[in-house]
Amino acid sequence: MKADILIRGCTILPMDEKRRVVENGFIAIKNGVITYIGRETDAPSISAEETIDGHGKVAAPGLVNCHTHVPMTIFRGLAEDQKLSRWLGETIWPLEAKLKPGDVYDGALLGCLEMIKSGTTCFADMYFHEDMVAKAVERAGLRAVLAQGVIEAGSSERGEEMLKESVEFARKFHGFADGRVRVRLGPHAVYTCGPSLLTEVRDRASELNVGIHIHLAESKEMVKSVKEKCGFTEVELLESLGFLKPDVLAAHCIYLSEEEMRLMARRGVKVSYNPVVNMKVALGVPKVRDLMSLGVTVGVGTDGPASNNDLDMFDDMRVAALLQKVFYMDSTVLPARRVLQMATIDGARALGLEGSVGSLEVGKRADVILIDFGRPHLTPVHDFFANLVYSARGSDVDTVVVDGKILMVGGEVRTLDEEEVMARARECALDLLTR
Repeated sequence: MKADILIRGCTILPMDEKRRVVENGFIAIKNGVITYIGRETDAPSISAEETIDGHGKVAAPGLVNCHTHVPMTIFRGLAEDQKLSRWLGETIWPLEAKLKPGDVYDGALLGCLEMIKSGTTCFADMYFHEDMVAKAVERAGLRAVLAQGVIEAGSSERGEEMLKESVEFARKFHGFADGRVRVRLGPHAVYTCGPSLLTEVRDRASELNVGIHIHLAESKEMVKSVKEKCGFTEVELLESLGFLKPDVLAAHCIYLSEEEMRLMARRGVKVSYNPVVNMKVALGVPKVRDLMSLGVTVGVGTDGPASNNDLDMFDDMRVAALLQKVFYMDSTVLPARRVLQMATIDGARALGLEGSVGSLEVGKRADVILIDFGRPHLTPVHDFFANLVYSARGSDVDTVVVDGKILMVGGEVRTLDEEEVMARARECALDLLTR
């Protein structure tokens, strides 16, 4: 029996329904698919073109970042410690008005490099010039669900034009990069897109059979503004438009009533919980325990690196758990295993990819990471899940495989020249600030 890649001697956390930990694990990959996973002593005789030594390492599904704006790496560190309205209105939106496609590509490639180095194999992005993000994803070797942003902000003509661009992007790039790129439509938010535009987005998404990625109930001020303007809350307005369906990924969802949470559960809406940004920008805390108890699928996202300020999902996993524990004043909320589930299979489910990625199972696409447990802060190991969520860092990731291709091994990235990517991003950021 022949495979392309073998990973031997690792401990495996498959994140499948069996809720198991596999010691002395063995993973075989052929044509981008996992063909065997289990104990090496139980494995058939298999040879491979490349064998990775997994001793002292833990194999897990690649992490899924459910909400980000990857090209914003070039804004990292700008306009810190400001209120959201000022941060957006005085710094970010004026700079974004100056962006060129090449800026987005350089920023996205830097973000892809950062994600490879920290174990994220799939991400959901919403931004402008998403064709450049798609090309960065293709080059880096990652998996992504991309949405070309749509903003009306008082100009119906602008909204219509941006929706047209979003639809064109969806038609051209859905299935791009050997199927690793999937596409959604990306209306920014209820407060930046009017009811007519949102209705048209819903109709076009259904016609194209693609999902929708939107910011929802993100800040108290914006929720209040929509209520005063429309007479509805954001969720009530979307429900009146027939917008809420299982293909909707809603980022943040902080200011929701109990009835709105129940409504989202009935409609099958998926949620991205972005704990670090929620804290840093002082937006508030979503009621994640309540959402999940109602059956809502909740994944984890970093949001953009201009407000996080990084793309390290290990950091967000840890904060995701701690923030909910102190919010509910209950240390049993979001145990480590559940948080890792949110960042893997639940994240994949939120993006509609649970059938192909999110867990390590025979027949699924091979998106695998190896975490080096030979570190002082990961010693000893009484609970693999606790060590991963509460102690591990992105820099502990040793190996990354996406779609059966090795992107990084031994901490060395194979698909990108790290120094070149960082140098181009530095040059791009400086040039942008002088325009």
